[in-house]
Amino acid sequence: MNLLELIRDIELFRGLNTEELEAIAAICKSRNLNKGEVLVSENEIGDEFYIISQGAAEVLVKATAPTPQSIIHLGSGQVVGEMALVDKGPRSATVMVLQDNTRVQVIHNADFKALCEKNKNIGYVVMGNIAADLSFKLRHRNLVSGKR
Repeated sequence: MNLLELIRDIELFRGLNTEELEAIAAICKSRNLNKGEVLVSENEIGDEFYIISQGAAEVLVKATAPTPQSIIHLGSGQVVGEMALVDKGPRSATVMVLQDNTRVQVIHNADFKALCEKNKNIGYVVMGNIAADLSFKLRHRNLVSGKR
């Protein structure tokens, strides 16, 4: 699958046209990692967003447990670190690579912001998708925990 096809299927970019998706693809930088390598570490400052284009990774959270707990496994077409497109806050989890030759596409915060300055619609659509995703997660969390 080529990069444009991969990006087209990502929820975060839903609503962008082909030209806008091509602009996103143009700012992606490919990075290869091997099993056991850490993509991001919990609590480090984040300024990059990642798309897994090949291979697999695991999201781990330490929270209050003595050892990190596995939250989810990610594969091709899944994303991590999208909040780095919004701010440069601390990472909420560690992401470790599970397979050799895992390839990720990296989007730097500064590159994304520069792209949004050129095409405000990209920023509008992506930030709207991030807000919708966060809203869904908060509602789900509150329903599961019994909060209203």
